[in-house]
Amino acid sequence: METTDILKRVRQIEIKTRGLSSNIFAGEYHTAFKGRGMMFSEVREYQYGDDVRNIDWNVTARFNRPFIKVFEEEREMTVMLLVDVSGSREFGTTWRFKKNLITEIAAVLAFSAIQNNDKAGVVFFSDRIEKFIPPKKGKKHILHIIREMIGFQPDNRETDISEALRYLTNAIKKRCTAFLISDFLDNGFEDALKIANQKHDVVALRVYDPREMEMPDVGFVKFKDAETGDLRWINTSRRSSREAYNLWWKENEARVSAALKKCGVDSVSVRTDEDYVKALISLFKKRS
Repeated sequence: METTDILKRVRQIEIKTRGLSSNIFAGEYHTAFKGRGMMFSEVREYQYGDDVRNIDWNVTARFNRPFIKVFEEEREMTVMLLVDVSGSREFGTTWRFKKNLITEIAAVLAFSAIQNNDKAGVVFFSDRIEKFIPPKKGKKHILHIIREMIGFQPDNRETDISEALRYLTNAIKKRCTAFLISDFLDNGFEDALKIANQKHDVVALRVYDPREMEMPDVGFVKFKDAETGDLRWINTSRRSSREAYNLWWKENEARVSAALKKCGVDSVSVRTDEDYVKALISLFKKRS
């Protein structure tokens, strides 16, 4: 993609997603994703019903009557976007590819973060860590992230979600909210997800195309694996072939859903032909 085309696309996404973040998601995001902890605000005299664990013993001794520490939520937090850039994101049979949907969702979340005075960073991953953009604040930083998401070309095409989660766990020291945006055509990531979600607040956003759910009856078709490059002729007119494909999809979906639920990770799925706004609002409300 030419530089002028990338800048034009960045501008289009900025206008659309910044507006969504300002007008639709501002309040929802604020309540759905809490700050990373509580910080000391002031002391006041003890009142009946206060938690005795919050008594400030130094001030109490000085005035010879009980005082407690008052805390308030520390709102500023770090948002990390774990973006799947493997070959399977280039699939699409509707008006947009999975990679376009991933880019828009990530942009909305990034703009929501900076409007809430949060830092935002990105990890691009395939079956390795392709690129890490450290979390920062500001519109200029978010536009840099969007530009990278549009024009980025990974070195590898396969997927390893575990690698991305391990990198998050090790690279980001303080607790953050991490959005894992992928089609989740991978397995074996449950252990890494469990560890990452114990340290951070991980949220899964799964994107998929409706054609991935079932195989159409269109005769002999040459299929290419977008990640391995393997080619195979399949007779889609055979009912057994279509049923086997549909079974694979259902088993993978069940496996992913079970892993997310077991690890206590909130999630939402978005199809390429659906409005992701409704899906994100549903996710935000579920967490409020």
